[in-house]
Amino acid sequence: MENPGIEESEEIAEESEEIAEEVEVAREMAGPEGASAIARTPGMPQAPRRDGNTVYVGKKSTMGYVLAVVTQFNNGAEEVCVKARGKLISRAVDVAEIVRHRFMPNSKVKDIAISTEELMSEDGSKNKVSSIEIKIQK
Repeated sequence: MENPGIEESEEIAEESEEIAEEVEVAREMAGPEGASAIARTPGMPQAPRRDGNTVYVGKKSTMGYVLAVVTQFNNGAEEVCVKARGKLISRAVDVAEIVRHRFMPNSKVKDIAISTEELMSEDGSKNKVSSIEIKIQK
């Protein structure tokens, strides 16, 4: 009987290698123009939503958000904020940990802020949702 944690770690390692290859291809394609060339490249997948140096974690794969954070750092950002709400908080923590331990071992978690947000549902009632902001520093 195999340990499911080991299988998951192996999958994450494979995804990490694939993302690292994609980052190298993107760097080569960008050339001296940087990220603006990547954004104009037809066929390139759209990056997760970002405002400045903030990555909003949603339902895409964890490694997609890891790539977004690493890309922000490679484009000169000194600090990147990873934000998530509700059930996606654990994915945001995974993103921060993968960035810190696999891609940028010298980076540090500068700050973690947790809060509760009130959202209006479609029927007009208010729902409270937990949220997290993880600031990672180069």
